Amino acid sequence: MSDSVMVWLIIAVLLFWAMGAYNRLIRLRSRAIVAFGALEGLFNRYLSLVQVICTDTGAGSNASDADQGGDTAGDACAGLSAAAQQFNTSLKVAHAKPLSRLRISALKTAYETLCMSWVRLRNLPPDLAGAALPDGLQVQWEQLTVQADAARAEFNGQVVNYNQAIDQFPALMLAWLFGFKPAETI
Repeated sequence: MSDSVMVWLIIAVLLFWAMGAYNRLIRLRSRAIVAFGALEGLFNRYLSLVQVICTDTGAGSNASDADQGGDTAGDACAGLSAAAQQFNTSLKVAHAKPLSRLRISALKTAYETLCMSWVRLRNLPPDLAGAALPDGLQVQWEQLTVQADAARAEFNGQVVNYNQAIDQFPALMLAWLFGFKPAETI
């Protein structure tokens, strides 16, 4: 076998390997983005549920409750509404680049804030009108949380697979060459 045939054979093997590795990275990145899309749909349901909670419970309309100095349903609902607005903004920003570390980190913080605001409202003691939240809304939130946790686990698994792939030695060079950046889990 001549030297030129050997060189062309090595070039062909390297080219086919590079194409395969690149396609694998694209496939893993796409899977993570698709998993984020499913998670985003569930996160949008949180926002809809917050609107229902703050509208239907009437907790946001008790202006006289704030004069009592305690933690009221109106205060907690206002906090939940503000957390939902922050979460909505972070979700819209993350939608543009769902594998951006900074955007996902901000979304993660906004999600944790939303959940803490929900717990604050849920844990309010009942007053003469009854519980701060109807049982049906609490059940809907808990069911949504179970679904969102499963979708988060799927997204996080896809992100871990993607991050591992771009950290492996030969693919690391392609990742650097084509600008594949590590992603953040939620």
